[in-house]
Amino acid sequence: MPCEVDLPPDEPALVRRVWDDLGLPGLVDVHTHFMPDRVQQKVWAFFDAVEERTGTAWPVAYRLPDEVRAERLRAYGVRAFTALAYPHKPDMAAWLNDWTLAFADRTPGCVGSATFFPEPGAPAYVAAALEAGARVFKAHVQVGAYDPSDPLLDGVWGLLAEAGVPTVIHAGSGPHPGRFTGPGPVAEVLRRHPDLPLVVAHLGMPEYDEFLTLAETHRGVHLDTTMAFTDYITPSHPFPDALLGRLAAAGDKIVLGTDFPTIPHPYLHQLEAVVGLGLGEDWLRAVLHDNGARLLRLDAA
Repeated sequence: MPCEVDLPPDEPALVRRVWDDLGLPGLVDVHTHFMPDRVQQKVWAFFDAVEERTGTAWPVAYRLPDEVRAERLRAYGVRAFTALAYPHKPDMAAWLNDWTLAFADRTPGCVGSATFFPEPGAPAYVAAALEAGARVFKAHVQVGAYDPSDPLLDGVWGLLAEAGVPTVIHAGSGPHPGRFTGPGPVAEVLRRHPDLPLVVAHLGMPEYDEFLTLAETHRGVHLDTTMAFTDYITPSHPFPDALLGRLAAAGDKIVLGTDFPTIPHPYLHQLEAVVGLGLGEDWLRAVLHDNGARLLRLDAA
């Protein structure tokens, strides 16, 4: 079952037209997922069962082998993408890092990605991942069911703040809340590490206002567009029109994210949703490419 969503037959050309019309060299997508196969299959099984839990199906648009998915991103003109994996229990993050870093080494366009969990060994394996070339980390507060301000992670946040390496953190309470989701725990982390580079996934939905405030008040905090403004999310978690002016003003803090491949719509739809905000070409150039290229240090790489 390679695809459960109707995709435009010329989708790569349509995606390329979006960034080419803006005079960009391509796209930078900070929020994509590649994982060891047994982990990926469990993730897809979770989304296959969403309809039983919520009454709304979540078809997987790109249920394809790793190499095919990576080639599809390159066909879209995605200059850089990530292999965001995340643990749900202790003693899992280090071997995920071995896999994601090896995947990046053999996959053109993929930046070195890593993760962590609140456990005594976390600072050591995070330091090792940084030494091995990790340029972005993933934290999933909902799936991991942990408090990001847990003292066991204080050393991790310190290392990442010192290295200036961003973490894409799913901390908002959407689409489904968790015990430690919401802006409060993230604000506590930033109180201890005010310059920490963070990318709050999904614009922090549904706590858009609170997470936007954190981005406005901390120079290292960014928000990614993942699934925001799309037809799937808007009915349940609409982005407030009253915040659009602030979103426009924070154009240097917004980065493209898509959640590819486990999305219930074509890749193109996320781009069309962002373009459809009407926030101007300079804003789009920053969001679709320049901000992500800066965060991931593409020029230095």
